[in-house]
Amino acid sequence: MKDDAYFQEQIGAVKEALVSLGRIHPGSVTLQKRSRGNGYHYLSYTFQGEGHTLYVREDDIDQVREEVENYRVFRSLVNEWIALEIEYSRLRRSGS
Repeated sequence: MKDDAYFQEQIGAVKEALVSLGRIHPGSVTLQKRSRGNGYHYLSYTFQGEGHTLYVREDDIDQVREEVENYRVFRSLVNEWIALEIEYSRLRRSGS
């Protein structure tokens, strides 16, 4: 049976994971090929209803990919936190 201690522990673990993520950035990184055969990377994302596309230098591509992956983990952790809070709230309201 899930109780207060269970939810506090689970929510605490999610908070710790969020704090340890590092830098985040929404979006996706894509390689665009040119007709001459060489290519370039760009970052596409939407923030506050506005779309953005930025050129990413080759030297920065690993860092940008890490930030994008951290953002994906961030969103997943936030969703997990919300799901835990909803379940915890239902438990408290039911008096169990």
